This record gives sequence, C-alpha cells and structure tokens, in this order.
Amino acid sequence: QLVESGGGSVHLGGSLRLSCVLSGFTSDDYAIGWFRRAPGKEREALSAITSGGTTLYAESVKGRFTISNDNAKKTMYLQMNDLQPEATAVYYCAAVSPPPALEKLLRHGELRFAMDYWGEGTRVTVSS
Repeated sequence: QLVESGGGSVHLGGSLRLSCVLSGFTSDDYAIGWFRRAPGKEREALSAITSGGTTLYAESVKGRFTISNDNAKKTMYLQMNDLQPEATAVYYCAAVSPPPALEKLLRHGELRFAMDYWGEGTRVTVSS
C-alpha cells in the first residue's frame, strides 16, 4: 500500500513537499516513482528513486524537484520548488520490485506502465 500526503494549494513560485509512505512491501530492492496527472493530460513521470538511492528526474522538473527516501521509515519525499501553474495536478507515487530499467523507461515515457502499485494521489493546485 502507498499513501501520499502533502498536497495542497500554493502560490506561483511556491514550494511543497510530498510524502509517500510504503507499507506491506516486503522487498528491500524496489523503486518508487512520482507521477502527476494534470487535467486533460496523460499521467507524467516526474522522478524515481531506488531503494539503493539512485535518483532520476524528468527534464521538465530537473533542478526544481528533489526526490529522497528514508528507507527506515519506508517513506519517500518529493520536494517541489518554484511551482508553476502547469504543476496543478494530482500527484501519485508508485512502486515496483525489482527496479526495471528506470532511465530508459523514463526517457521513453513508459515508466508509468512498469509500476505495480499505486497510491490514491494527492492534489496540488498552483495559483497565480
């Protein structure tokens, strides 16, 4: 089970930190991805992190978003800075074990198809 939190409303240029708590997951070799779905758009991969600490970012968020994890707490975070109106979306975390070829899947826009477990999402609204 994955449970996201931390969404909310923020002004243009503001910041939010999303959390994703992973429970009932017995594997120690996994990857967690953050995705978002904006109104009328497909689900978009933003970032991913493996249990070993390898991180990847989509070009659209590189330099503004930071993914991190606390393995002891089985919690993953997505720090989002300088939020723009296009960031208004529902944000999801998802898990897969073992980690697939994350970089290749991210580059080809196929990461969302590789994930096995999804949270319910948390909504982020950016207002000007």
